[in-house]
Order: sequence, then structure tokens, then C-alpha cells
Amino acid sequence: MRNTARWAASLGLTAAAVCGPLTGAAVAAPGAAPASLYAPSALVLTTGHGVSAATATPERAVTLNCAPTASGTHPAAAQACAELRSVGGDFGALKQAGDVWCPQLYDPVVVTVQGVWQGQRVDYERVFGNSCMQSATGGSVFAF
Repeated sequence: MRNTARWAASLGLTAAAVCGPLTGAAVAAPGAAPASLYAPSALVLTTGHGVSAATATPERAVTLNCAPTASGTHPAAAQACAELRSVGGDFGALKQAGDVWCPQLYDPVVVTVQGVWQGQRVDYERVFGNSCMQSATGGSVFAF
């Protein structure tokens, strides 16, 4: 039951992060300028220990909004948005830093990303061998 409540809270954060920037007038008045020229980019990133999102208990969640400017609860929002733009929003293309040495301790950490990137739905999950490998991958995107 406790795990269900945590996932419900994560989904609530996702809904707030995705729908929050989309609120406002649904239809513009004729001749009025559009409210925004940017496609929405609002994401919720979660992390927890386990081998999949279904079995992991979420331990931390951050929001990341990248359009029109970087914001959210992510500790390095501007850097994370810049890194995501450099790979076109493809989380699988984020590489591990070559100068980081992580211990060979297996303590799986799962990271999930849900939301919208430049108007396209995102649902991403990745399992890292340990928290060191998580922090070393993707620069600042997964370092939260």
C-alpha cells in the first residue's frame, strides 16, 4: 500500500509539471498573439533503488522545465536543459563521463523520466548498476 501511495504522489507531480505550463486560455481571441512560441518541455525525473520502476520505491523526484527558460526543482536545471538540447531530448544518447571511476558494487538504481519534451510525450526508464554510475551519466541530467 505504501508503494502505491508513493507512485500516486509521483504521478501527481508528473501531472502538475506537465499540465502546469499548459494552463491558461484555451482559445486565443481573433487577432491576438499566441501566448507562447515554444513547445512545452516539462519533465519529472524520479530515482529509487531497485531493478525496475515497478519494484523500486521512489526516493527522490525533481521537475525540469526547459521552455521557454530552464526552471524547476532540478538542482542544475540550466545545465540539464542544455545537455538535453544537445542530444535532441534523447535520454538514451546521454553518455557516461569517461573520467569517472565507479566501484564495482551492484546496488541497482532506477531513473524514470515522464512528461513532455518539445511537445512530444516522454516515458523513459533506465537502471544503473549503482548511484555513482547514475551521477556520472548524462552530465547533470541524472545528477539530482
